[in-house]
Amino acid sequence: QVQLVESGGGLVMAGGSLRLSCAASGLTFSKYNMGWFRQAPGLEREFVAAISLSTGTAYADSVKGRFTISRDNAKNTVYLRMNSLIPEDTAVYYCAAARLSSNRADEYHLWGQGTQVTVSL
Repeated sequence: QVQLVESGGGLVMAGGSLRLSCAASGLTFSKYNMGWFRQAPGLEREFVAAISLSTGTAYADSVKGRFTISRDNAKNTVYLRMNSLIPEDTAVYYCAAARLSSNRADEYHLWGQGTQVTVSL
């Protein structure tokens, strides 16, 4: 069974840090581009970061300089390190896999269930 499972979310004070993990199973992880998206209550799902097969990265302007995406193909895991968190980062964060490099949610065919990140003042 193909699965993506996120972990590492939680409650953190503004200015704090979290590292999200996404463990993949049932697919050849090294052949997929991986991305992180987030969705806050009442808002559309938005792109956060992506990492390609060759570890090229892309970030949304809102998180650039604060978040870092990385992957460990040996562990079938993609990470999102989030520093200097602000309340606007509060959302459910989703890990996703795509055949091609993209920042569009509709180009990702496999999604995890999400992990909640809450940033308080």
